[in-house]
Amino acid sequence: LVNQVVSQLVQAIRIKDSAFSSIYRQSAGSYYERVKISEPNEFDIMLVMPVPRLQLDESDDTGAYYYLTLKRNPKEKYLSKFLDEDGKLSAFKMLQALRNIIKQEVKNIKNVEVTVMRKKAGSPAITLQIKNPPSEISVDIILTLEVKESWPASTQDGLKIEQWLGTKVRRELKFEPLYFVAKQNKREKVLRGNTWRLSFSHIEKAMMNNHGNSKTCCESDGPKCCRKGCLKLLKYLLEQLKMKYPKELEKFCSYQVKTAFFHSCVTWPNDTDWHLGDLDHCFQKCLGYFVECLQKSQLSHFFIPKYNLLSLEDKASNNFLSRQLSHQLNNRFPIFQE
Repeated sequence: LVNQVVSQLVQAIRIKDSAFSSIYRQSAGSYYERVKISEPNEFDIMLVMPVPRLQLDESDDTGAYYYLTLKRNPKEKYLSKFLDEDGKLSAFKMLQALRNIIKQEVKNIKNVEVTVMRKKAGSPAITLQIKNPPSEISVDIILTLEVKESWPASTQDGLKIEQWLGTKVRRELKFEPLYFVAKQNKREKVLRGNTWRLSFSHIEKAMMNNHGNSKTCCESDGPKCCRKGCLKLLKYLLEQLKMKYPKELEKFCSYQVKTAFFHSCVTWPNDTDWHLGDLDHCFQKCLGYFVECLQKSQLSHFFIPKYNLLSLEDKASNNFLSRQLSHQLNNRFPIFQE
């Protein structure tokens, strides 16, 4: 159902605005990494737009947010209508154009009811609701620019996977293009809609799908490990706690858990550290690592080490979550029995 709706939208977008003519879909997120928990009712679809050359300028000290401008003799003239008054590529204008086409096109979708949800401030996604009795499916469409530039300096010491996946794999991954999503930097005083955030979802998907220290890990005839099982449990635990304490835990998202998980894979790089039968032990190790990060209010972005995903100004909520997780850990996870 989702594929059918998205295919029709992609065709319409390509035709209706020549600036988007090269757009293609790429599936991202937990469902496609095979680590989705609960029902398959939420999907992330990246609409990837290849843009050969852009100039990147950091917009703050996190190393994650950038202003994008056209290079001097742009071949990308078709983008000029999306520039703001300072000549920066406006995420807001591009999303607006995309949203308008999608809003028009969903009216032409036969045999299924699709609505475009109201815009959430600062969200990079255009969210569709697909009626699929007896439930509903939500699809986040995320505009993503694919830029063939070398990775910026802020990523230099990230992706420390040499011991885990090997130096060669790291080198290959760093040749992959950069992805930018239209994400506002919350730290900016005025949200002008012209910052873009680096996204590594394509790299994360590659790491999740080839996650073993040995090449045969989890292949049909190879030994099985519990890495994905650990990540699912971590995500499920956070999701359950967020349902229980929505206000206290609204700052947290599954990406923080996923980042802590990647760091755990580096800390314990060998497949023998993740025997399938040791799921409970491995899960508790990963969770312990995440709790330590919360206690220190320090969790480095896996690709951009200087970017801390648990800021000190959220110390109170970090402590609240670390207490909840410790309680679960020490009492054999009562929340899983509820």
